[in-house]
Amino acid sequence: MAEVTAALVKDLRERTGAGMMECKKALVEAKGDLPEAEVLLRKWGIASAGKKSSRATKQGLIGTYIHHGGQLGVLVEVNCESDFVARTDDFKELVHDLSMHIAAADPHFVRKEDVTADVLEKEKEIARARAVAEGKPEKILDKIVEGRLQKFYEEVCLLEQPFVKEATLTIGQLVKTKIAKLGENISVARFVRFKVGDATGADAATEAASQ
Repeated sequence: MAEVTAALVKDLRERTGAGMMECKKALVEAKGDLPEAEVLLRKWGIASAGKKSSRATKQGLIGTYIHHGGQLGVLVEVNCESDFVARTDDFKELVHDLSMHIAAADPHFVRKEDVTADVLEKEKEIARARAVAEGKPEKILDKIVEGRLQKFYEEVCLLEQPFVKEATLTIGQLVKTKIAKLGENISVARFVRFKVGDATGADAATEAASQ
């Protein structure tokens, strides 16, 4: 079994356009065999999804979800390449699942690249101060901060969050499975989450690709 190194993961990413975690998972399952890992990604539909990620998405739907009792609601815009795909049951299901997930998980950004500089710097300061207070060695502070930032992204960024209906799948991976199935690029453009009495509801209006 070949060692699954960062260089091997990078090579597979460049070959397929798939995400880092998907590439690592495929390589582990393929016991470090690069061609076999590429085959696995194609079987999972992820490789083809990665290659479509740069294509323009100018069609789509705006989905809504109103939680039982009418005190929590979501609007989300999900884009695809054609009106034909936007009318399919699979795309409509995705839009519904995303709006329901946003209502339950309360993300604040679409993707981690959308996290504003001030929020990111504040989170880094908090993570570092916490590590220092815990007595962690200076030489590993940066690594600890990096790990805690990843956890932060999983909490506040829609595409990084575990899907509420299937926790082994992130929202980003869910979108990629639909890209592979429908044959078009799909992106989450923006969302807004309203809760009665909460005037600071999360509004993620930044354009975001499904990467």
